[in-house]
Amino acid sequence: ASLKERSHFQKMVIQIGNFLILMTLALVLLIVMVSLFRHQDILEIVRFALVLTIAAIPVALPAVLSVTMAVGAINLARRQAVVSRLTAIEELAGVDVFCSDKTGTLTKNQMQVAQPVVLDGYSERDLFLLAALASQLENNDPIELPIFHYIDKHLADLDWRSYQQTQFTPFDPIRKRTEAHIEKDGQQFVVVKGAAQVLVELAQLSDDEAQNIQNMVDLMAGKGYRTLAVGRQQGDAPLNLIGLIPLYDPPRDDSEQVIMDMRNYGVAVKMITGDNLAIAKEVGGLLNLEQRAIRSAQLSGAASNELLSLVEVLTAVIYRRLKGDVPKKEAKRFATEVMTEVKSTYDTRLLEREFIHSHESAIIEMIEEVEIFAEVVPEDKYRIVDTLQKGGHIVAMTGDGVNDAPALKKADCGFAVSNATDAARAAADVILTAPGLSVINEAVRQARITFTRMKSYATFRIAETIRIVLFMTFSIVIFDFYPITPLMIILLALLNDIPILAIASDNTRVHQKPVRWNMRELLTVSSVLGIFGVVSSFLLFFILQEQGFPEEIIRSLLFLKLIIAGHSTLYVTRADGWFWERPWPSPLLFGATFSTEIVGTLIAVYGFMITPIGWEPALWIWAYALVWFVVNDAVKVFTYRILQREGVLT
Repeated sequence: ASLKERSHFQKMVIQIGNFLILMTLALVLLIVMVSLFRHQDILEIVRFALVLTIAAIPVALPAVLSVTMAVGAINLARRQAVVSRLTAIEELAGVDVFCSDKTGTLTKNQMQVAQPVVLDGYSERDLFLLAALASQLENNDPIELPIFHYIDKHLADLDWRSYQQTQFTPFDPIRKRTEAHIEKDGQQFVVVKGAAQVLVELAQLSDDEAQNIQNMVDLMAGKGYRTLAVGRQQGDAPLNLIGLIPLYDPPRDDSEQVIMDMRNYGVAVKMITGDNLAIAKEVGGLLNLEQRAIRSAQLSGAASNELLSLVEVLTAVIYRRLKGDVPKKEAKRFATEVMTEVKSTYDTRLLEREFIHSHESAIIEMIEEVEIFAEVVPEDKYRIVDTLQKGGHIVAMTGDGVNDAPALKKADCGFAVSNATDAARAAADVILTAPGLSVINEAVRQARITFTRMKSYATFRIAETIRIVLFMTFSIVIFDFYPITPLMIILLALLNDIPILAIASDNTRVHQKPVRWNMRELLTVSSVLGIFGVVSSFLLFFILQEQGFPEEIIRSLLFLKLIIAGHSTLYVTRADGWFWERPWPSPLLFGATFSTEIVGTLIAVYGFMITPIGWEPALWIWAYALVWFVVNDAVKVFTYRILQREGVLT
């Protein structure tokens, strides 16, 4: 398989990095030019510029976000979902369409017997005795095992083991039946089990009898049942049809609730199955997937064959009505001749052309509306995923076979189910170790928690860079004052980055809708917070100058303010609501940030490598920073409300 395209996460990191690098380099260049114009010491200028550049550029951004995703991957592994590609967590948080297999994912993959149909002259015991004789228990065939389970539960005294199979012909896709030669007490006969239409032909039934059997099969198919017919043949006599055994694969106990939960999370669920349309619609109805259902052939225009088949059937029916009571074979022959003549005079490929030439948006809209895709082959899965992605959706997909690998690779987040082949596992982003959808539902929840943590840090990092670099630039360019020294910049960077990894364990709320990177939102909120941070720093600078503090003391006080305000910004950006709303910060995050703030305070108070300020000014700086923390939180809430009103937020 080809390499995945660059993920949304990688694109976001590159965009943020480019924005901050260009802004930092432009402002540092401005500082250098102004300093040279003032004839200041060039070595000091270069040293300061290098330190500021290194501290401002977010070199830790990819690492911190990767660690956050790694913690999310560990949490998913504990919930039986093993992540093979870290960025899949970020993709999963934004998934708004989930395409699921039916068998084994939405259903139990354990066929069960529904209400059997016994034909006149026979009993239920006859039907299941012959069905068991036409099967082999040791093969563990998923179609045959329900027969033996039914016998064990309802017909425990049925003595099928006393019969001997002298010859057994397993199921063949061409013959569509199994066949066994049976012997007991010198008596020999043949039992047959398979598709109803095949056994009807072998039984040489009349048209009315055959139609009656077909009606029963159609009725069962409408309920989502696969029907097995069972017959017995003695010598050269025609096959005697004994009855019909309907089989169904029941939905998993949790599937309906999981689908409902996914919808509540804003994720549209689509069922994709190779079963026929009737079975797919019946199972979909049980799972509350009640919107439009189509055959996969309709996606490519191949459904024109169905239209031609319908015309042929209608021709045969009309012929029989007009001619009276004529055999079905004669009516079918007439219809075939009519269709041959139609095809010779009309290019039936024109029936497909309307769909093939449809505008892509019309095809996308059709697939968006459909909840059930039936009679699907692996190539159709790829087409469905690709079309949804072209419509702007982030798509998750489940698969288990070798042929599912291209679709799993194409999906934004591919899931290999618990019984998947090695090829499917290699192509998938997440490997499930437990059956069912409940694991995926929990994975979506954990992914959104992880995404919120990543978004919180990204907003914080941009706001902090803007705050520090703009404050430094304006101080130097306008006031010819270096607010902090290169050493302070290094200490500030260390004290800011040390506790940041704790954000990977922060408590966050789970968004009820898919979340994805919105660069306009991210840059707007972080820029506003950064600018207000610059305003608060300059206001403090003016107050300190007005009070007549020496320059060295002012630098130490500004250093302490930048540390406290920086960590306060992290609490502002962790949610879009008020800071006091639940969930509250995790103890680890609070402990990490508070301890580094204390370290920064001790450095400023006692003058470790900087001018000491004492405890009283330090406490005033704490009070000042906390007041601005509340102001910044209000500014953040107001900014989000404006973005919501402007339609920037979805």
